[in-house]
Amino acid sequence: MPPLRTALYLPANRASAAAKARAAPCDAVILDLEDAVAPEAKDEARAAAMAAATEGGFGSRLLVVRANGGGSAWGAADLAALADAPVAAVLLPKVSAPADLTAARAVLPAHIALWAMVETCAAMLDLAAICREGRALGLAALLMGTNDLALEMRCTLDAERSAVLPVLTQAVVCARAHGLAVLDGVFNRLDDEAGLAHEARQAAALGFDGKTAIHPAQLGPINAAFTPDAAAIARAQGIVAAFAAPENAGKGAIRHEGAMVELLHLREAERVLALAAHQ
Repeated sequence: MPPLRTALYLPANRASAAAKARAAPCDAVILDLEDAVAPEAKDEARAAAMAAATEGGFGSRLLVVRANGGGSAWGAADLAALADAPVAAVLLPKVSAPADLTAARAVLPAHIALWAMVETCAAMLDLAAICREGRALGLAALLMGTNDLALEMRCTLDAERSAVLPVLTQAVVCARAHGLAVLDGVFNRLDDEAGLAHEARQAAALGFDGKTAIHPAQLGPINAAFTPDAAAIARAQGIVAAFAAPENAGKGAIRHEGAMVELLHLREAERVLALAAHQ
């Protein structure tokens, strides 16, 4: 999977959404059939998502569709339609157990990846099993639904998101243990760029691959938080060059710029350079 710094949610039933998505500076586009669509517009949204997927034009952006839940009146119809859609992944809401992934995979062909919304307390209690069993079912990414999770926890989200930091860290640990991408939840306020930038930097520091967005204007600050800056690139280049020097051939640890660096630092440096090359 290519780097996933930004994934932009857009309501599938809005005619302008797909057009905006095709030009948006994001790594993934999520056409939403669930939360962003009123009940009376569900069928229209499904048809619009299928039309947008068939038309294409999203370039290097991964095209993902968030279906309605399998227990809803629309979920089964969504999955049946998406089974024939040219999409990279289907995002499943409120995944709370491995069985939710099994049910979706029974309908969706193997070439369509599964992405899972992590937004319930039950999901957090069973997250290791969801990731472990999900890999065999084609699970590729976890997306945090911090709004729904906070509502179910009955907690208050302050500027540091103190109440949910333990579960955010748990999600990153589970994703890394099973080779999955993991994206932070959305930032709700559209008029607070400083707050968005702070939360995006926090997510990057926690180890997330990227963050989801609800408006194209949010993509710039998020991309900046998850893109290596010039100093980080220079450090990474220095570490790679140091390990490549003839005198360091075969060494597991070397002295570089006054510090000991090991192969784990080399792997991280290579990751940074690969991410920078993607920009």
